[in-house]
Amino acid sequence: MAEDANTTTSARLDIWLDVSCLFKTRSDAQKAIRTGKVSVNGQPAKQHRLIRAGDALVISRPLGRKQTIEVLAVADTHVSKADARKLYDDKTPPPTPEEIELRKLERMYRAAVTPPTTPDRNARRALRRMKEGGTPD
Repeated sequence: MAEDANTTTSARLDIWLDVSCLFKTRSDAQKAIRTGKVSVNGQPAKQHRLIRAGDALVISRPLGRKQTIEVLAVADTHVSKADARKLYDDKTPPPTPEEIELRKLERMYRAAVTPPTTPDRNARRALRRMKEGGTPD
């Protein structure tokens, strides 16, 4: 990635995780760091830790997965999503067929045991009209 106004030699970890689109928001990145789900060069990280090109990150994702990232470039302001993908190299091995099948089973199980959601506004109004004996729209 060419040096421009958005690239620097180091940046705060939480900002870089947000800019690189590895987390949806900076607060999501901060929460993951605070709960110990992010390590830099094998050590637990803090939000204010400065990262540089060449650092290795390990991010714990849901369902026990670990994402391994190598920092290629550093930016501390938002860039396009295509440029954000150039900031890192994802070294995570592809999932094995057993892991894929296990994830499918886990999704099916979660869908089966998830309680039904509460009705939205339109459904509540329709229920109220039915109970009160009004005519539906």
